Amino acid sequence: MIFASGISGDAILSYLDQFLLGALPYIALVLFFLVTIIRYRSSPFTYSSLSSQFLENKKHFWGLVPFHYGLITVLLGHLIGFLVPRSVLAWNAVPLRLYILEVSALIFGFLALIGFLISMWRRLTGSKIRAVTTPMDWVLNILILFQLGSGVDIAIVYGWGSSWYASVATPYLWSIWKLNPEIALVAAMPVMVKLHIVSAFLIIAVFPFTRLVHALVAPLHYLVRRRQVVRWYRDPVRRLIKSNPEEG
Repeated sequence: MIFASGISGDAILSYLDQFLLGALPYIALVLFFLVTIIRYRSSPFTYSSLSSQFLENKKHFWGLVPFHYGLITVLLGHLIGFLVPRSVLAWNAVPLRLYILEVSALIFGFLALIGFLISMWRRLTGSKIRAVTTPMDWVLNILILFQLGSGVDIAIVYGWGSSWYASVATPYLWSIWKLNPEIALVAAMPVMVKLHIVSAFLIIAVFPFTRLVHALVAPLHYLVRRRQVVRWYRDPVRRLIKSNPEEG
């Protein structure tokens, strides 16, 4: 089909692939590093999760706990596939191990999705929480929801995601890192797969404008610092009785 401008539909799709899979990753990375640094230097106190837990805690627990456990596990799997793709493919060479990996990834994907849906419902139904939710929060929530939903959809509809991720997506991601994006590696993938990749880069682009930046300054030093020793110079029980003689 030829449009009035003389540009065919295939040409438009090719241009979209060039932009979304070739240019967008670099736009997202530049925004991520540049805005993150500028924000930290100019407004360091905004590096906070701005927790709404004190406004409502029950749904917060049932939403955030499965979301975090599921998301961290899925991201860890992606990271392993990115760093050691040959090891992943070797693991998947045995059918039983492949089934175990795929089912486990799907379970944790569902866990993250369900937890996030609970969190979204909490944000939509809680008037106090809704009042402190910014427009950028909603943009981020929609992107994350699509990312989780598309990931689960891909795992169910196409299957064997760990294998094609290691053999196709990983070389593409490494080509971006090497400043020579090989778009052809993923251009022929299903539309949902490409949208999943694009939404990931959009999340990276939006990241420094949201409360997610608190993840970059997590107090990890608490895990490795020396133990803190607390010494009592007075008997705490005797001191309490002395300050409240009637209760003693």
